[in-house]
Amino acid sequence: MPPSSRPRLLLALLLALAVLLTPGVAAAKGGSDDAASSDDGGGGAGGGSVGAGDFAVTVNGRTTDPAAGREARLRDVTPTGPIAVRGRHVTFVIDPATLGVHDYTLTGAPDPQRMVTAPTVVFASKVPQLTAAQRRGVRITELRLRDGVLVAEFAAGGGKLKVQAKDAPQGGIFQMEQEFGGPVEYVHTLGPTLFYFVNEFTGKVNFGDGLAGDATHQMLLGKDSPQVATKLYQDGTTTRWSVASGGRMGGVLGEDAIELSAGATDCTSDCQARNRLRGSVPVPPEPVDPTPIG
Repeated sequence: MPPSSRPRLLLALLLALAVLLTPGVAAAKGGSDDAASSDDGGGGAGGGSVGAGDFAVTVNGRTTDPAAGREARLRDVTPTGPIAVRGRHVTFVIDPATLGVHDYTLTGAPDPQRMVTAPTVVFASKVPQLTAAQRRGVRITELRLRDGVLVAEFAAGGGKLKVQAKDAPQGGIFQMEQEFGGPVEYVHTLGPTLFYFVNEFTGKVNFGDGLAGDATHQMLLGKDSPQVATKLYQDGTTTRWSVASGGRMGGVLGEDAIELSAGATDCTSDCQARNRLRGSVPVPPEPVDPTPIG
């Protein structure tokens, strides 16, 4: 190669390398059900947006609310009453007597992705049907809290339960995973203004309040997201699921609840990372005047 050509070749290689290293722009946020994911998922725990999440948790009368960007942990605590979880976008209560979740509510806080403008109970309850022996001696083995992400792990006489939640107006923002050595039935009961319906565009079951979105909010839409679980019963306000040990029941709200994805695969270990979608998936129109099941 002539000496005069070498500087031009070196410059071309440096320009090509710069193009390869330039960050790309994602086409869509995808449909991850991973409630404890560190990516934003829609106005959630990622920080930076006006509506970024911020959970506070009250256990035994003591409230934990770490500063932005800091993590707080509780270990080996026996709860003496309901555990209150309060966020900017989401609030709910965990009952240690049943390991059920109650009054899962969207607050309607200002956010471009909000689906309600006032506090709205999405789920009156999500309760695993455990025996007295399985529930005996419930304690919090570890609770991790950072900004808008909560992971609470419980141990009892018969096994373990993990609750993961994200304080965000929509996305894959909640799940419960059980390890009790065999199937456990979960009963989901919607809030008083919501109902299950078959989506006319996808043929799949969603839940919502049937009200179209407007300039102040998007349409309220959601779905149960099972993994290694079988539906036992369905009507307009209630579902019952049989969830295998290591399986989970997730909750997905908003656009992710109606996208045309294949759904989660069957796995009972490291499921969230393996099933996170990368890239865009088709999103059908919002349903019009949906009818409650039954």
